[in-house]
Amino acid sequence: MTNARKATRHHPLLVGLHWLTGLMLLLALGMGTFALAPMPLDAPDKVGALKGHMSFGVLLGVLMLVRLGVHVLTVKTVEPTPSSGSAAKDALAKVVHVGLYVLVFAMVGSGLATSLTTGLSEVVWGGVGGAVPANLHEVAPRIAHGWIAKGIALLVVLHVAGALMRHFVNRDGTLGRMWFGKR
Repeated sequence: MTNARKATRHHPLLVGLHWLTGLMLLLALGMGTFALAPMPLDAPDKVGALKGHMSFGVLLGVLMLVRLGVHVLTVKTVEPTPSSGSAAKDALAKVVHVGLYVLVFAMVGSGLATSLTTGLSEVVWGGVGGAVPANLHEVAPRIAHGWIAKGIALLVVLHVAGALMRHFVNRDGTLGRMWFGKR
């Protein structure tokens, strides 16, 4: 058996998916929070905005599934992340990473459930037009969708803060592991 050297950076496909899904997640959260939420249900552009948001969300969910698959297939080829020097911070990092995956999948699921339980999918995709359902903000999946968004935002802040701390304080190269370059 050979002792193959492990890479110091993640697989380029995983790196690309990390940054693409991160950007898409921020855009989807921004669109939902700052464009869709304040827009009245009967606004002329509401259905079109929902179509964009829903399409974006489904695409994000698919890309996150691909990302998870690439991670599972390639993680053993990369050196383990070095310890931050604090067991609590290392545990928090694991919780944040797993939490982001769980909450993004929960967000996609709650969006799909909202669409199906309110009839929104027929309004947006059915081609028959119509008004956005009046009970949209009252159904449990939509309420959960809003809370999940807040949870994702919190985890994103923790993720970025942790990455910056590792880069500028610990100077351990952790941030560089999720960038392009020689592996």
